[in-house]
Amino acid sequence: MADDYLARIGKLIRDARQHRGWTQSQLADALGTSQSAVNRIERGNQNISLEMIARIGEALDSEIVSLGYAGPMHLRVVGGRRLSGAIDVKTSKNACVALLCGSLLNKGRTVLRRVARIEEVYRLLEVLNSIGVRTRWINDGVDLELIPPARLDLEAMDADAARRTRSIIMFLGPLLHRMDHFRLPYAGGCDLGTRTIEPHMIALRRFGLDITATEGIYHAKVEAGVSPDRPIVLTERGDTVTENALLAAARHDGVTVIRNASSNYMVQDLCFFLEELGVKVEGVGTTTLTVHGVPNIDVDVDYSPSEDPVEAMSLLAAAVVTESELTIRRVPIEFMEIELAVLEEMGLDHDRSAEYVADNGRTRLVDLTVRPSKLEAPIDKIHPMPFPGLNIDNVPFFAAIAAVAQGQTLIHDWVYDNRAIYLTDLNRLGGRLQLLDPHRVLVEGPTRWRAAEMMCPPALRPAVVVLLAMMAAEGTSVLRNVYVINRGYEELAERLNSVGAQIEIFRDI
Repeated sequence: MADDYLARIGKLIRDARQHRGWTQSQLADALGTSQSAVNRIERGNQNISLEMIARIGEALDSEIVSLGYAGPMHLRVVGGRRLSGAIDVKTSKNACVALLCGSLLNKGRTVLRRVARIEEVYRLLEVLNSIGVRTRWINDGVDLELIPPARLDLEAMDADAARRTRSIIMFLGPLLHRMDHFRLPYAGGCDLGTRTIEPHMIALRRFGLDITATEGIYHAKVEAGVSPDRPIVLTERGDTVTENALLAAARHDGVTVIRNASSNYMVQDLCFFLEELGVKVEGVGTTTLTVHGVPNIDVDVDYSPSEDPVEAMSLLAAAVVTESELTIRRVPIEFMEIELAVLEEMGLDHDRSAEYVADNGRTRLVDLTVRPSKLEAPIDKIHPMPFPGLNIDNVPFFAAIAAVAQGQTLIHDWVYDNRAIYLTDLNRLGGRLQLLDPHRVLVEGPTRWRAAEMMCPPALRPAVVVLLAMMAAEGTSVLRNVYVINRGYEELAERLNSVGAQIEIFRDI
């Protein structure tokens, strides 16, 4: 085996080990070998057999180092089981990806605490590693350390990883201050219909960024000396649009005012992170942000992103549809209050603890106990609004909840072109959902769920909704190709099993 192949295989093994959060010693223990042998393998200094490659792939549960094509991951769900006990909400997926992009602003060492270990984060880490950022999991794989190079190598960017995440669009804000021209692959992610990047361009042009798109690539050119001469008014109060504007303003030498800004949870976390970098941000939690930029950021920073309100809603919905009593701990209540108000009107029986503060020192948390409830359909339709309205990503969970309530519920998902269509997959499991148009679904309840085998919808939240319905359905269901769930949830099946679910992970042979 040629030396360059050994080095490439060694790098794949090292990356897979780090993604799992293992040390070389832990991998050595799993393989029954020495830490020094693992070190030689990862450096490409030791011959390695196909048998050893297979053993490493099995130990790391990684498709990166495996014999042949391992195939997609599936879930086998034995439904009709009641959940019980308590489960913690993990840190926010959307905050974590914004902070990973935000780390590009900093020339110093960035440590992010309790980072969500999900496919979306792994794709961004692959991109960051490919352009020269050194990343490693520390503290037994719980926290993430990022150290940037003196100069980013964008020509070496892992384009395949970049195309598998929409978050790559948030590289534009930090990069426009680092170089006068660069290229980025088109963004990917969930299949949610056409989503234009024009709102991003309207904001970023004010900092001199010009984009042309050809053959799957964004070609970016930055005109030096251009800066906003009046407040930036976002044409869309979107989360990533606001984050991109914030990232651009953070290193702009001057004061930038951003109006019609999102004040959602991931935007607030990014603002708190920027303050740790020395960037003053006024108006956090409002729709007008005033950013006092710092042209040169070179600090060692340690930040803890807050918990994920959408995961909290997922776990609440799991309890509701399975008619269970479940305590959900570390719920970011500020971003769940509208959802809970709607559910209270529907008849949800629940208690909440006194408020306490998240590890970021700012976000308010509670512990929420949900009990079996006799729900009635809401009088008004369920529809999202920008924060502090009902969260856009929480709307799909109301489809499952409405399906177990008495009466008809109209769900209007006006933001995305296709997502409402995927909710009708619940009909395969006994649901009675009528698609009125690409944005509106009428849900008739209550539902007598039945087991089924089906493909996973290609959108994250509808995919989890289908999984929750399978947990409520008597019998054994199979959900195939669940990569999209792994994009946004860390070990969801295992964690649901810890409170009484019966979900088996398997692959085709």
